[in-house]
Amino acid sequence: MAFLKNISSGKLTDAELVSAYKRSGNINVVGDLYQRYMDLVYGVCLKYLKNPENAQDSVIAIFEELPGKLQKHEVENFKAWLYTLSKNHCLMRLRSEKRQIVVNVDVELMQSEENVHLNGELDKEENFKKLDYCLGQLQEEQKKVVELFYLQGKCYNEIAELTGMEWNTVRSSIQNGRRNLKLCMDSPKTQLIA
Repeated sequence: MAFLKNISSGKLTDAELVSAYKRSGNINVVGDLYQRYMDLVYGVCLKYLKNPENAQDSVIAIFEELPGKLQKHEVENFKAWLYTLSKNHCLMRLRSEKRQIVVNVDVELMQSEENVHLNGELDKEENFKKLDYCLGQLQEEQKKVVELFYLQGKCYNEIAELTGMEWNTVRSSIQNGRRNLKLCMDSPKTQLIA
């Protein structure tokens, strides 16, 4: 790991360094702690990203995230926590790269106006009926957060504040609600409702 200078890690344990950082806010303490496991982080990043340059970029990005994350979280086993943090960082990076798909579309094949055919309007009406039905099939908690997120445009923090739910519960309920809506909308039974 020649791209970062070696930092003296001292004789303190991981837990002592985490505690010292939380008390002092001294970034050098985080550097000492991170230096111990930088090779581990690089290995995790290389395993997931399969590119040395991207892995090095992620090692630096994770170090930049570390001070804020350490202040927010209770960390009992720093090495295991850092491994999970590194893995999640890489998975999020891979996910965001997958979302950036470029599709070339021949403009001549596209219709210029949405309302050229009445069929499109009828399809929308059928989908609204199915969506209304499927929303009614969700558990109350899922229905509430899905409506707040998708229909009212609220963010996770606003939903958590409005409902009194934990942020992770909001996120989980939105994901489960979206999955259950899709399953319901795709169900042959629901096709008869429209």
